[in-house]
Amino acid sequence: MMTSVADVNGIRLVYGTAGDHEAPPVVLLHGRGFDHTDWETVAGGLAGSWRILAPDLRGHGRSEWPGSYRLEAMRDDVIGLLDALGTPPVVLIGHSLGGVVACLVAQRRPGLVGRLILEDVPAPWPADVQVPDRPAGALPYDWEMVEQTTLQRRDPDPAWLDGLAAITSPALALAGGPESHIPQTDVTELAARIPGARLVTVGGGHEIHGNRPEEFLAAVTGFLGG
Repeated sequence: MMTSVADVNGIRLVYGTAGDHEAPPVVLLHGRGFDHTDWETVAGGLAGSWRILAPDLRGHGRSEWPGSYRLEAMRDDVIGLLDALGTPPVVLIGHSLGGVVACLVAQRRPGLVGRLILEDVPAPWPADVQVPDRPAGALPYDWEMVEQTTLQRRDPDPAWLDGLAAITSPALALAGGPESHIPQTDVTELAARIPGARLVTVGGGHEIHGNRPEEFLAAVTGFLGG
């Protein structure tokens, strides 16, 4: 993917692009601790039919690390980027943390999201998680982001869960199966709370697109073709 830079909400966002600029847009939101390059395994398979836009979320990769990492801020960054680029309604694909952000975008600005695809994303209710130990050495993300998002997962805004019922986009939830560390009942619950959402268990663990890219692409393209 080629990279571009945008100033959004007072910070610098780097985003990867691929495919025909005139093609319908697909926006890819990575999981926690990753960046847009995590999508390289599937970007080529999508770029033949769609225009790929894959931002580094704040605190990740080459985007700015401003020290404030509320998921609502990440949501507003994505909305601001899409508004700045003037995109038509997009296919919004989110993995893990990026999937929660994608849900918040679809709740706040339903007109921006034509279709919503959520990869191994749990329902945003309180989880019994602890801040992990910081790895040694330099990191490709801001450790404060890990600390703050862990606390938000432990004590999320109840509006995040309630707002799932207001999502109007056709939605597909992909589950990583028993190999995933995410409780699959939480993924099922997320899908059940989004009106009309389809749930497909692909398997491969939490990182479906990395571990089973062909199956991931088949599920995604089948949903978009339908």
